[in-house]
Amino acid sequence: MIAYVDSSIVLRLTLGQAGRLREWRRIERGVVSGLVEVECLRTLDRLRIDASLTDDTVATYREAVYDLMAECNVVEPTASVLRRASQPLPTPVGTLDAIHLATALTWREQRDDDLVFATHDRALGLAARSMGFKVVGL
Repeated sequence: MIAYVDSSIVLRLTLGQAGRLREWRRIERGVVSGLVEVECLRTLDRLRIDASLTDDTVATYREAVYDLMAECNVVEPTASVLRRASQPLPTPVGTLDAIHLATALTWREQRDDDLVFATHDRALGLAARSMGFKVVGL
């Protein structure tokens, strides 16, 4: 399976949280936006402060994010992806989610892959479904 993976998937895997993606081992190739690194590291920084994580724990989690990103095809947000994300969508999503969706749409069109959309975010999953993606993780 080839899957677009958003930061909610990466964070649950990294943090070992309940409800991790069951299909994770079936993903042969992961596709992520460069935003995933920023979103995950910002979340870890907030957790460092809010949950009083130790420096060692934060370093371990950051390393896990970097390792996971290294295993995926990272797509940096281009001007065309950002323009696409600014266009109307069939369901309401926030800015970063629109960029994730635009990235996945662009990948699917350029590669003609049967791309699956992996997210734990219900609003983003609904938007992805409305754009013709099979969604896993909800």
